[in-house]
Amino acid sequence: MSRDNPGESVAWVTGASSGIGRAVAIELASRGYIVAVTARRADDLNALAADSERIFSFPGDIGDRAKMAAIVSEIEADHGPIALAFLNAGVYFPAERDRFEAGLVWRTFEVNVGGTVNCLDPVLAAMEPRGSGQIAITSSLAGYGGIPGSLAYGSTKAALIAMAEALKLTYQPLGLTIQVVNPGFVRTEMTAHNDFFEMPFIIDADAAAKRICDGFAGKGFEITFPRRLAYLFKAACLLPYALFFPLMARATQRARR
Repeated sequence: MSRDNPGESVAWVTGASSGIGRAVAIELASRGYIVAVTARRADDLNALAADSERIFSFPGDIGDRAKMAAIVSEIEADHGPIALAFLNAGVYFPAERDRFEAGLVWRTFEVNVGGTVNCLDPVLAAMEPRGSGQIAITSSLAGYGGIPGSLAYGSTKAALIAMAEALKLTYQPLGLTIQVVNPGFVRTEMTAHNDFFEMPFIIDADAAAKRICDGFAGKGFEITFPRRLAYLFKAACLLPYALFFPLMARATQRARR
């Protein structure tokens, strides 16, 4: 099967009730995938599925490990083997800008890292015996290095980047494709609440979805955009701390609203 012609391949998208997840589900369906969508908001998922005969709703909370295992089993029983899993669900709590609160940090890790792990477990168990499959994990440019106001969120995204790297090294020899998606700013419900920073090079979710799905087809490890911002941030992270901290302090101070 050509990577550019998915045919009846099955994709699973988490965090699909809005934003990037919803847009990617629609884009994958337009490219020929059968798309199973998961999120907590069942009504939004059902509305999404009602608009496309190629999208099917499987509501659930990624924090529920048993539920994620059951959903993967149900998808494969109903539609066939999952060829592509886009593990995209995550949270950002704006309150972390105002204060350090252990409960808020742990909640961010429970969803962003723990929830991704809960989804990885059944997907890897299904794909590994087949010796094929593609898993893409949504992280963020915020995972490259420290950013004021993003202690919990950025830390979880850094963890996901490291997790994806380790997964690639472990599972690529077994026939699986592992990718990490590191977006910049995308117009979603999450960024709609941002009154802290200017958001350079921000794009709509539909445009982001096209770039992400093109990346799925290319199968390179990192899918990142906008590249100008990504490369600048990567370059900054290569600097010694004596240069990195003053540079980031000036850049983020200028960007604050």
